[in-house]
Amino acid sequence: MDKNRFARINEYFPFVVRWSLIIITISCIVGSISAFFLHALEYVSEVRENHIQLLYFLPIAGFIIGWFYHHFGSNVNKGNNLLLEEIHSPSSVIPIRMTPFVLVGTLITHLFGGSAGREGTAVQMGGSIAHQVVRIIPMTRKEQESLVILGMSAGFSAVFGTPVAAAIFSIEVILVGSYRWKLLLPSLITAWISHEVCLAWKVTHSLFPKVSFDWNFTSLVSIFLLAIVSGYVAKSFIHLLHFFSSFGKRWISYPPIRPIFGGFLLVGFFVFGLSLDYFGLGVKTIQNAFVESLPKDSFVWKLLLTTITIGFGFKGGEVTPLFFIGATLGNLFATLDPIHLALFTSVGFISVFSGATNTPLACAIMGMELFGYECGILYLVVTQIAFIISGHTSIYSSQIIAKQKLFHSPKDVGKRISDL
Repeated sequence: MDKNRFARINEYFPFVVRWSLIIITISCIVGSISAFFLHALEYVSEVRENHIQLLYFLPIAGFIIGWFYHHFGSNVNKGNNLLLEEIHSPSSVIPIRMTPFVLVGTLITHLFGGSAGREGTAVQMGGSIAHQVVRIIPMTRKEQESLVILGMSAGFSAVFGTPVAAAIFSIEVILVGSYRWKLLLPSLITAWISHEVCLAWKVTHSLFPKVSFDWNFTSLVSIFLLAIVSGYVAKSFIHLLHFFSSFGKRWISYPPIRPIFGGFLLVGFFVFGLSLDYFGLGVKTIQNAFVESLPKDSFVWKLLLTTITIGFGFKGGEVTPLFFIGATLGNLFATLDPIHLALFTSVGFISVFSGATNTPLACAIMGMELFGYECGILYLVVTQIAFIISGHTSIYSSQIIAKQKLFHSPKDVGKRISDL
């Protein structure tokens, strides 16, 4: 018996050491690069706020991004979808150029006022960096898939500061309705280390109030109504994003011209008096949504500007804008119950994101990490509602539907969302 135990230890010890070193390496590199990215993003955002005239140069910035991606980065232009495709069907090492391209592209987008996010950038950097291990150490197909997932977890956690949600997001986003639970522990360890490394570089994450709720029927019905509407808003975001992307590809044959056209549209909104609150990340507006009433059409303007920005080829991602849209939508619904303003805002924050990404569990856990655990059960319910309502759609078109959603066609199971 003792010999068998020692035999098993000798068998698994090299495996544990090998993957421990891989996880620590990925976490430290991704956490450090993410910290650099966040500091740089804060700097360019401050420059833009102090020089609002930079917004007029958005078309030129768009051309620069489009030209470089067209001539040097066409094989990484799919962004997060490239990571998902590599997980589904590993074929080659994800080009390391994805990291500098998406990093610089995102910084340029934000410097000149494009409405985009940051988590998508971090996930792409994390996945592409982690996958470079394949160049050094021979990996099986399953191990290659694991590398990308761990990198995604590290990037998301470092940038947003929610390691548990990041770990679950990375194993939930691949297949709609299915989870790779075997990777939860390594994903969680990777996310936590990456988060701590990022903090060590003096990064400060956005703070939100802790939310409480004294249960009553009217508020509960209003919250469930908000969750339903959040699902439809997420679906609208996805369709509008695909519309602008398809419009650009259909009518503008030369890719670098597409972001020029999108840039002129954004400049036009600014010239005609649209508030600067809807350009850039919009974190301040998200935080304000928890403590004061905002214009009722805030979520509409952010939805429109973000889908134009991303749809026509600017870089950055959709996550923070989805938080903005959800938070301001929740702020609007809080007029039904002003006492619970922060609660409604938090529900909108996570529900729209859940509907757009098909990651209800990760979004519920994120709500608990950001806003406290008192409303945890409620968060689990509302994210599921938005997830169901949004249907078989996603901002990640390479997701595969593993299980049908309630009230939706079983014929879609096994298909990529892009094929529906």
